[in-house]
Amino acid sequence: MTEETGNAETGALVLNLETTFAAPPEGIFRMLTEPAELAQWWGPHGFTIPAVELNLTEGGRYRFRMAPPDGEPFHLSGEFLEVDPPWRLVYTFEWEEPTPDDRKTVVDLSLHSAGSGTRLALSQGPFLSEERLALHRGGWTESFEKLQAVLESRG
Repeated sequence: MTEETGNAETGALVLNLETTFAAPPEGIFRMLTEPAELAQWWGPHGFTIPAVELNLTEGGRYRFRMAPPDGEPFHLSGEFLEVDPPWRLVYTFEWEEPTPDDRKTVVDLSLHSAGSGTRLALSQGPFLSEERLALHRGGWTESFEKLQAVLESRG
């Protein structure tokens, strides 16, 4: 996984990650957009997703309930801004129980054919603090590791 942080033009705190999966774009897009698939890999190690509500249309909304290994479940939600299967997915990301330095961000996922696999580029931001950017970096990195493990388990 490669990473670049920030936006040189605006000085904004933006997370940029890129990784490659051994599955075609259609399969990866399905993993990103179908509730039963999302529940298998979304979130950091140890977290589960007991509920996924998703209306995959531009202007449609989504809501995930995330359960940490210890502690109370919490929620994130947002609105789909662009849905272009299997190449692009753009949506807002907002914690429903925010901490003071949380704010709504925009997630942009771009998928590109890479041989028989898919290169996925993620951009998310702008963040209010380096701490929140680091939290999301860790969450996405671990989520993509879990997605990779799901794909490998399927052969």
